[in-house]
Amino acid sequence: MKTSILILFGFCSTLLFANDKYEQAMQTNIQAIYKAQTAEEMQQRINAFERIGAAEKSKWEPFYYASFAYIMMSTREEDGAKRDALLDKATEVLKKASSIKENDSEITALEGFIYMMRVTVDPASRGQQYSGLAMQTFGKALGINPANPRAMALMAQMEFGTAQFFKSSTEGACEKASNAIAMFDAPPSSDPLAPRWGKETAMQVAKQCQ
Repeated sequence: MKTSILILFGFCSTLLFANDKYEQAMQTNIQAIYKAQTAEEMQQRINAFERIGAAEKSKWEPFYYASFAYIMMSTREEDGAKRDALLDKATEVLKKASSIKENDSEITALEGFIYMMRVTVDPASRGQQYSGLAMQTFGKALGINPANPRAMALMAQMEFGTAQFFKSSTEGACEKASNAIAMFDAPPSSDPLAPRWGKETAMQVAKQCQ
């Protein structure tokens, strides 16, 4: 009996140590992505996330953040074809995240973000298709979790841009931006790996509403 308890204790300790190592590695790379200034820095972190994901096959977060990093790289790319290629990679790794954790609000919101960035490659020809997909996907993310501030902020940005393009009222977008800021100001998730990005997007939209 005593031996069994010791074996169980040893197993639990090993499991906790493994989880700690995973969280530490993830937190280091997540913070580095948030601070990255160059495509090279982002690619280094993407490589790290993909290595972690290959080792931790039951974890969705490495693929989520690799996708997020590819999207961030795309925002700094002026060439449309190269931007599309980065968004293709973002889609590919995000599918790995969604295969591990289905029907997740954060993963779904990031999918919508990819659609939104597709519009920027050629707004005239893509606006109708990808704007609709983006808004539908943000709506789906909010349906899963109505308190997801990233989904609300991105929806506000998409709606504001569309309203400006068609010279229509931005009132709905401004309300969504305000709601998103309130969501960001609420107590954050206790999960150390939970996404924290997006408040700046809501604040930028809100500033334009003043």
